[in-house]
Amino acid sequence: MGNIWLSCCIEVTVPDKTNRGQLLQRASPCTFCSVASAIGKTATMVQKYQSPVRVYKQPFELVMAAYERRFPTCPLIPMFVDSDVVTEEKSDDGATHRIERRCKLDVDAPRLLKRIAGVDFVYFVQKNSLDRRERTLHIESHNETFANRVIIYEQCCYSVHPENEDWTCFEQSASLDIKSFFGFESTVEKMAIKQYASSIKKGKEIIEYYLRELEEEGVEHIPCWAPPAPVSPVRPSVAAARPELPVTPAISIPVASAKDTPSNKDSSSLPGSLSEPLTGTPDDKLDADYIKRYLGDLTPLQESCLIRLRQWLQESHKGKIPKDEHILRFLRARDFNIDKAREILCQSLTWRKQHQVDYLLDTWNSPQVLSDYYTGGWHHHDKDGRPLYILRLGQMDTKGLVRALGEESLLRHVLSINEEGLRRCEENTKVFGRPISCWTCLVDLEGLNMRHLWRPGVKALLRIIEVVEANYPETLGRLLILRAPRVFPVLWTLVSPFIDENTRKKFLIYAGNDYQGPGGLVDYIDKEVIPDFLGGDCMCEVPDGGLVPKSLYRTTEELENEDIRLWTETIYQSASVFKGSPHELLIEIVDASSVVTWDFDVGNNVQLIDKSWMLGQDYSMVESPLTCKEGESVQGSHVTRWPGFYILQWRFHSMPACATTNLPRVDDVLATLQVSSHKCKVMYYTEVLGSEDFRGSMTSLESSHSGFSQLSAATTSSSQSHCSSMISR
Repeated sequence: MGNIWLSCCIEVTVPDKTNRGQLLQRASPCTFCSVASAIGKTATMVQKYQSPVRVYKQPFELVMAAYERRFPTCPLIPMFVDSDVVTEEKSDDGATHRIERRCKLDVDAPRLLKRIAGVDFVYFVQKNSLDRRERTLHIESHNETFANRVIIYEQCCYSVHPENEDWTCFEQSASLDIKSFFGFESTVEKMAIKQYASSIKKGKEIIEYYLRELEEEGVEHIPCWAPPAPVSPVRPSVAAARPELPVTPAISIPVASAKDTPSNKDSSSLPGSLSEPLTGTPDDKLDADYIKRYLGDLTPLQESCLIRLRQWLQESHKGKIPKDEHILRFLRARDFNIDKAREILCQSLTWRKQHQVDYLLDTWNSPQVLSDYYTGGWHHHDKDGRPLYILRLGQMDTKGLVRALGEESLLRHVLSINEEGLRRCEENTKVFGRPISCWTCLVDLEGLNMRHLWRPGVKALLRIIEVVEANYPETLGRLLILRAPRVFPVLWTLVSPFIDENTRKKFLIYAGNDYQGPGGLVDYIDKEVIPDFLGGDCMCEVPDGGLVPKSLYRTTEELENEDIRLWTETIYQSASVFKGSPHELLIEIVDASSVVTWDFDVGNNVQLIDKSWMLGQDYSMVESPLTCKEGESVQGSHVTRWPGFYILQWRFHSMPACATTNLPRVDDVLATLQVSSHKCKVMYYTEVLGSEDFRGSMTSLESSHSGFSQLSAATTSSSQSHCSSMISR
């Protein structure tokens, strides 16, 4: 092709640290009275809330009739004093009904705060738009009182279930922004949270209360809206002879109330099709009953954190997101601080991808020496249904295992145990019918002595603890340490600083035979599964251990080579992208109609395109640039038309100056003062396939010749990934 080069260009954006994350707080369109009652939020901060989906196993029209009954006042919500209709509009055919109300709420706040604020009541404006044709009700509300100090905006929607037209779905989102409140911002914020907690539970109760009331009155069905039949002209004499048909009056749908707040604690109607939501699609939404069934009882704030972090992953990882249980573990590990949880989760996802941990159970073959001398294994489950892992550490020859296998092999083995634990938790969740997200570990220290404190062995243990703590948070439900000898405090002093404080709280330590008495094993493990070596009747298949024969020891050089092999077994490469110096990869195409595929992650130099080259003369661009952000995972493909050279390019992306002025952005000016910030990291993989081996998009590669086939098999294929198959021309 001479000097004609074909370029595939991708831009990478440095993360904007100033806009990372926001503190989330539940605010419900249908419990806006609770917000108003405690109008609160820390000054200048915004809290947002996104609900799960609540499903009512009742038709839309019946739910609307129940919903209507809570106006103008509702005895189940004492603070909702009154509501007045401001405007109302109905279409001639009765298909649409728009109504605006001004709602009066009694402020549930200390008398002193009422006097300072100068109000006894708070007013909200609500706008409802009912479409009987589409069977939807959209509700918007905002505060009228203190609007210059507090901004509350809420939305909710009732709609027909997409898979069952006889069921009704409810969703909501809200934001709460307190700019100032007479210096009582923090106090008022706490009041708001307390009000939400007490009123959310009423959400579903109120709807169900009025549904039962309708049922007691004999109203079990309300027909769907239908367009009026056309009236044909008739002779007066005939018309007079015909009786007039009764007309069903239009139902007036009032404003949102506390009854509609999704509460996982009160959920009872989960369609079977939603019990396992599809992962990785932007339209995918968590059902409140699914959360309770598979993830556990979460507070409103916790639900919102899970949903919003999940949405961020869907948007940034282009369809490849971890399971909900996995996301929830990282949130719990950081006390549901979204910023912190997102940071460690993204680091862990990159680590898993780089070392192909998702395939560990399928690819890791445990060496025979581990099968014979590693004194650990799975053993039934505890009384809570958690998988039970038993480790006879006191019987283990840690020095022999390290000398025979090396630190990295032991780490791989421990990671495989953790992966197996996650799988067993999923299985037990289905078996016991309740969320089981962690396991119990029983550590028997009988035989522990100073030889276990061999320095390389302790170093390997600390490394294992560090990796497990970073990538498997909140997977340990309880740790039972039995028969702790006198040397145990020495070991504990060494390892405890590497263990998270929340994890340390789950440790129960027994000395001697204390575990056999009250508060011992029988409190946590059924008597019939207590292992025989601990005085029980259940045979345990955990190896007895013993000394590893020195004939199995390997040389230092052999162990180093093995360690390098284990942790370089990745199809990915890493590169730094600096401002003004893009990273480029040259790909030579020999056969026309080949497929260039790529996959890369953006984290926190070789330049092949000469700066003097001109686009269109020296090379052509065959793919439009993509602007990516930190944490994004992008896949793509390109079908080539001609042989020649293709260049895959990543370059640092600078945000443009403000469109209304020639002045640079403040962020750009600040960024120029920090040279080290002008870079980002990418981890990438590319591959060239023959067209006959390419079966669809990048994420659905199934070619037996593709090194990417295993990776794609474990990720969810979706149209949201940055994939293309444009033919170069």
